[in-house]
Amino acid sequence: MSLWLCLRFSQLPLQCLNRSEERAVAVLAKQRVVCANDCAAALGIKPGMSTATAHALADNSSLLLLERDEAAEQRCLQQLCCWAYGLTPSLFTWQQDSLQLEIEGCLKLFRGLDNLLAEIASGIKSRSYSAQYGLASTPKAAWLLSFAAEDTALAITLPLAERLAPLPLSLLDTFPAAVGSLRRAGLYTLGDIMALPLAALGRRCGEEFTCFLQQLLGQREDRQADYRPPASFGDEYWYGYEVKANAELLPAVQLLLQSLGAFLRCNQLQTAEICWQLIGVDGSLREVIVRSASCHSDWKNWLQLTGICFEQLQLATGVEGLALNCGNLRPGLPDNIDLFHPGNQREPLAHLLDRLRSRLGLQAIEKIGCRDEHLPELALQVGNDSAA
Repeated sequence: MSLWLCLRFSQLPLQCLNRSEERAVAVLAKQRVVCANDCAAALGIKPGMSTATAHALADNSSLLLLERDEAAEQRCLQQLCCWAYGLTPSLFTWQQDSLQLEIEGCLKLFRGLDNLLAEIASGIKSRSYSAQYGLASTPKAAWLLSFAAEDTALAITLPLAERLAPLPLSLLDTFPAAVGSLRRAGLYTLGDIMALPLAALGRRCGEEFTCFLQQLLGQREDRQADYRPPASFGDEYWYGYEVKANAELLPAVQLLLQSLGAFLRCNQLQTAEICWQLIGVDGSLREVIVRSASCHSDWKNWLQLTGICFEQLQLATGVEGLALNCGNLRPGLPDNIDLFHPGNQREPLAHLLDRLRSRLGLQAIEKIGCRDEHLPELALQVGNDSAA
């Protein structure tokens, strides 16, 4: 048996462009409102409204109208895939705003469904997203149930057909002709059509529609290509307010580095360099590159090195967002850990050297090496890693 969890990000067009809740913001496509935040909704602005109507409702309020950026939406969805890949290896994107996660295989790892859902909710909230949940034995059913009330969407103990029955046919917008034909016949919910013979539905709506229903109810195989992680890592965090103190950056830094560490472990990769981007409230970008003398996937070490580098920052403008990128990835090597006395492991010397280089600079650390010379006074050489 499979268990699928659908995460539908209905506000993705807005949240990939602006996550502030301090002012009214709406996203437009073809001069129509696609979605709006709570402040804009309080003014009466709803999806489908024209630009002129939205301006009229806002009156003198500070309404920010943004043009929809579908490329940015897909970038954010891919970042969410990187995060979700640390939970389950079986997932794929769906309908441009949803993730489908097969979670049956990872329930033991998280010690039950409740713990897994809590972990997912925490990860989504920490990234300043909001999502609707749907839980079912098939991915299509999970997606449809994400439109239902929460007590129905997650009630896996109830029969699937009973949970799907109240949902309107209008949700099947990929079959407009079939839905229109069924509504003219007086059928308005999924329950209405599930009570009909499949052969009769096929004659009226076509084979593709009946195939969808069979996959929906688990009567036909529905296999999608699993997500494959990219050759690089990228994730970001939006504060929703202006950050002016260096210390306020660190909680988001830890969150992003934990995400990076999970990504590297799941893909058995390591890196010797990460790149931070500080996104100013004025849209400016400031890059901070953090390097290590060795490749590893230890996020705690990266946290120490980043903290040292950020101590030396002078924030000329407030920071609104933080992005972490890592493109120089290499296959990971297993750590040599004492199986019987793991507590006796000492910190690798390379980590100490990394911290000293980050705080004092590359020129401050010198190494002693051997040179192939007959004269003893020339057999030693001293150098540093300034060229690294």
